[in-house]
Amino acid sequence: MTFKRRDFLAASAAMAGIAGLGIRPGFAQAAEPVYTPEEGASLRLLRWSPFVQGDEDAWLANTKKFTEATGVEVRVDKESWEDIRPKAAVAANVGSGPDMVMCWFDDAHQYPDKLVDLTELATYLGDKYGGWYDGMKGYATRDDKFIAMPLTAIGNAVVYRQSHMEAAGFKEFPKDTAGFLELCKALKAKGTPAGFPHGKAVGDGNNYAHWLLWSHGGKMVDEKGVVSINSKETIAAINYAKQLYETFIPGTESWQDINNNRAFLAGQVSLIANGVSAYYAARKDPALAEIAADMRTTNFPIGPVGESVELHQTSSLLLFSHTQYPEAAKAYIKFMMEADQMNAWITGASAYCCQPLKALANNPIWTADPIHAPYARASETLRPNGYAGPLGYASAGVMADYVLVDMFAAAVTGQMTPEDAAIEAERRANRYYRV
Repeated sequence: MTFKRRDFLAASAAMAGIAGLGIRPGFAQAAEPVYTPEEGASLRLLRWSPFVQGDEDAWLANTKKFTEATGVEVRVDKESWEDIRPKAAVAANVGSGPDMVMCWFDDAHQYPDKLVDLTELATYLGDKYGGWYDGMKGYATRDDKFIAMPLTAIGNAVVYRQSHMEAAGFKEFPKDTAGFLELCKALKAKGTPAGFPHGKAVGDGNNYAHWLLWSHGGKMVDEKGVVSINSKETIAAINYAKQLYETFIPGTESWQDINNNRAFLAGQVSLIANGVSAYYAARKDPALAEIAADMRTTNFPIGPVGESVELHQTSSLLLFSHTQYPEAAKAYIKFMMEADQMNAWITGASAYCCQPLKALANNPIWTADPIHAPYARASETLRPNGYAGPLGYASAGVMADYVLVDMFAAAVTGQMTPEDAAIEAERRANRYYRV
């Protein structure tokens, strides 16, 4: 969507809008950066397609406010989750395309030299709003510089049918992986199975695979960045995944991010892992009222490692150095990250998007519905995908290449033994970590 540039802004209105952006005259405070959009500036942002319509609606409404305040036209394009990563990489490599992209995880680390340094702006925002959550900051920083702006964590939680769980003989949702497996077996026996993606799903596939690995104490690399995926902990995680997979609805090895939503809302499965989007899709459809009323959410069960370990889909806003209008772009990012706009976005997204700044955690959306509770601390609790080593080109490459997702998929479907799958994952990961 494109918001048209205003022909003229009355002086008083312009001053009010510009003040709100921190684009101030000579009396600007030193702690607040000043960004004056270039003459004739226009911008293009590439974002991921929404699973909750209110997310996009609120983002576009905020963008319209920015245009009305500055006259800067902003075109907001969207692509599927799977297409964001390759399109951003192409733009970085050819030096043209969108000015800004809502990227995934540590993708910015694949081409840090193609990005505008946002340290000044990020420092200001962090100081003003109680600091950044560590996990989100890690995705957006390299060598103590912000190569992107932390934007949001899209919480992932177990979504299930309460009545189906009870029919399977469980009064409460299991808190550990052993009990979780027994629940999935019982659900299958009742004809109301679970389903988790083993396909190349940017969000749900990665979230599930990393939970499987980490809950059993496995990790892709150690603290020094040495590949350590081929371990007894990884084999234990794979063997557990094989048992779970046997309880699933057929076909999950090809599921993308949308498939578990569809299967759950069609009544084909009774237990998935998803953002809050599945709940709101059911809420808005009168035909799904019974499912919506029966839905419950909880965090993933705890495995042998003894603590909650979850990935959570994470997005940062990056600005390419090929932009013709860096000052306008930084003014836009600043405007969108300020509390009024961020809170409106978080509220509009109905708990789908979790705040990156600690001071925004008191948004009332998190307590507006019990369904929201497992998503409320996604930004605070997420573990970066590069654990336990540093984030960078290697961690980003391994995730973009779906090394971990493919390892589990190959083993659970019988294409490889658990041992061979771990060896292959080790070989593929070393291609990145030895560069």
